[in-house]
Amino acid sequence: MVGETYVLDDDRSGVPARPAEAGAAAGLQEAVFRLRRELSAYRPLLPDRGVAEDELDALALQAAAAVPGPGSPDTERLRHSLLLVAAALGSVSALAGPLDALRGAVEDLAPPR
Repeated sequence: MVGETYVLDDDRSGVPARPAEAGAAAGLQEAVFRLRRELSAYRPLLPDRGVAEDELDALALQAAAAVPGPGSPDTERLRHSLLLVAAALGSVSALAGPLDALRGAVEDLAPPR
């Protein structure tokens, strides 16, 4: 566009740079969406599917709350939700990639101690 200037991310993709926390929150939203999509496509019976879906909802809410303002997300709640999702789905190899992406996204918002 003529007359507009964007600061680019380091990857030079042309995507406007976002504050670190907003980027981490958006990454968590994307990871939750991906795992939710993969989980819905996974048809075998999972006894703890409901637990995983509830915690994915909780993670999505935490990510949405972290985007607009400088308030920091509840890191303990993020980690707890991740632990429950991992316990419910960790043995499913078909979900290993999306689950790993979710773990990375949570660690971006709530770094390990």
